[in-house]
Amino acid sequence: MLSYQHIYHAGNPADLHKHALLAVMLERMAEKPKPLTYLETHAGRGLYDLSSAEALKTGEAAAGIGAHGGDFPPDHPYAKALDRVRARHGQTAYPGSPLLAAELLREGDPIHLAELHPQERRALRGAMGVRAQIHGQDGFEMAQSLCPPEPRRGMILIDPSWEVKEDYDRLPGFVKTLHRKWNVGVIALWYPLLKDRRHEGMLAALEGLELPKTLRSELRFPPVRAGHGMLGSGMFIVNAPFGTEDEATRLKGLFAR
Repeated sequence: MLSYQHIYHAGNPADLHKHALLAVMLERMAEKPKPLTYLETHAGRGLYDLSSAEALKTGEAAAGIGAHGGDFPPDHPYAKALDRVRARHGQTAYPGSPLLAAELLREGDPIHLAELHPQERRALRGAMGVRAQIHGQDGFEMAQSLCPPEPRRGMILIDPSWEVKEDYDRLPGFVKTLHRKWNVGVIALWYPLLKDRRHEGMLAALEGLELPKTLRSELRFPPVRAGHGMLGSGMFIVNAPFGTEDEATRLKGLFAR
């Protein structure tokens, strides 16, 4: 949806869940000398200012990075990437997943990012510079056209706005097709936990695919503002790298406090 802008939600508890898991997976994958490819279907602007009027309007970051940012040890890959970004852009800067990937991967690892929103895409180009190839097309189409990528080893983050309800029906088939074309790829799907429980049918269909080394990580937290319908955050991962499950367990304990 071209109406969606993530700046209103940047740094909230769902972002911490998603980004901490992403950082652990990328660091673990980059430990091996073999090159890898990173793809993202709905990239956003890549870099956010939590002091902006949009971020302050919702105040969601206060319940996420504001409340739990100090709970990540200095040697955690998420904390290391955040510190490097803030050293360059200031203490209210918040890196989205594209910038986290750029911080945690090697220079020779290709990054492909899809973003349809013209304003977000311009900001994304400014944040990423020459480090990534920006695709102004539908992210699902980009993934279908590039997979399997070169290098073949790598991962994709699927993180739509979920404003299109049909995505819940579409995603199981999309993940199945991606895995069939790219069986070595790590496929990470982020989804919201909502009051109407519309995610449950999608997850039942995903689990029915019986894909290899799957991990389902879910965190629940109080609504970040009055009337907010999201009750938690979920990640469904195919070919989850070693160590991802330990981080998922740690995060669940962190938010259970």
